[in-house]
Amino acid sequence: MAGPLAGVRVLDLTTVILGPFSTQILAGLGAEVIKVESPEGDDMRHVVPMRNPGMGHIYLHLNRGKKSLVLDLKHPKAREALLRLVPGADVFISNIRPQALARLNLHYEALSAIQPRIIYVNCCGFSPRGPSAGRPAYDDLLQGTAGMSWLFQRYTAGEPGYAPIALADRVTGLNAAYAVCAALYAREKTGRGQAVEVPMLEAITQFILGDHMAGLTFVPPQGEPGYARFLTPNRRPYRTKDGYLCVLIYNDKQWRSFFAAIGDPEGIERDRRFSTHTNRAASINEVYAWVAEVMLTRTTAEWRELLEKADIPYAPMNSPADLLADPQLAATGFLRLEDHPTEGRMHVMGTPTAWSETPPDDPLPAPRLGEDSATLLAEAGYSEEEIRAMAAARDTVL
Repeated sequence: MAGPLAGVRVLDLTTVILGPFSTQILAGLGAEVIKVESPEGDDMRHVVPMRNPGMGHIYLHLNRGKKSLVLDLKHPKAREALLRLVPGADVFISNIRPQALARLNLHYEALSAIQPRIIYVNCCGFSPRGPSAGRPAYDDLLQGTAGMSWLFQRYTAGEPGYAPIALADRVTGLNAAYAVCAALYAREKTGRGQAVEVPMLEAITQFILGDHMAGLTFVPPQGEPGYARFLTPNRRPYRTKDGYLCVLIYNDKQWRSFFAAIGDPEGIERDRRFSTHTNRAASINEVYAWVAEVMLTRTTAEWRELLEKADIPYAPMNSPADLLADPQLAATGFLRLEDHPTEGRMHVMGTPTAWSETPPDDPLPAPRLGEDSATLLAEAGYSEEEIRAMAAARDTVL
């Protein structure tokens, strides 16, 4: 193993998207991640499309670089096997509800008694310190709870909606990944492990209110919630004569250049709505509507040439299929082809960071269910006979 987290061993009891996204980041940085699954496997294994049962597309992307150990933790022998792995672990991370972990005797006090240096991370929907503790938490529910659906309703002046990505899960997963790294750093200084709580509600609320607390920032309020530039329905890719183009004319210099490029250099001073950043922000819906009308006057190619010469930021409106052919992503090696041992040729994503001194290796392909059970149990001291007996009792899958 190579990478900035080489030598770190993670016991990963996470499922679906939030936790696996977090541990996929850690695996991509070189950590040894042992994914502990039930005999049925992570739910994401079963989401189509897939080539073979139990190897769904989302699972394949979220679990590269990990090892799969199957343990049915409802059975005492399987729990014992997991506890035998704890002394050699640096991190224990789970998105099992704290009450369930306590019933399994997998709470922090139990694990830290075995391994005082353990970093114990619990990703939960709602903190145990609040009245919503223990409530079920899924991405859609947290988007609604944290204001995202309200923002969609405000933005479209219609029905509320959800972002078409697992926004709450992935934002919380990022928080969990940096929490692990920070806790490992703290351990280097103190020699002690600790428990870390990563609740979804706080993670996604921080993400949303950072932009949209707006007038509610002040007491008494200085206006309504919501960042006006993000909520105008005219903030979208602009239609051209023959397609679409993403354009952001942002600062005073860019606005002067834009007016000059379209042959109206005095326009920015003539119309006070455009004259300063503050004035543009106060009339942002009208400003973007005006740009939308102007963009209809030229083709996409004509606009690209004009904006390039004027040094005004623009970008194509790509589809997911376009990204697979993006020359920048190809040049950096982030998107590439991989031959999975059972799933065949695949497009895969790499690690989105680059390191001068500790570059990580390319992660191994996502494992089949229980692919590493026998090896990991043997490393924990189990004999071949004991491993076969556990498999026969369905405590594990080989």
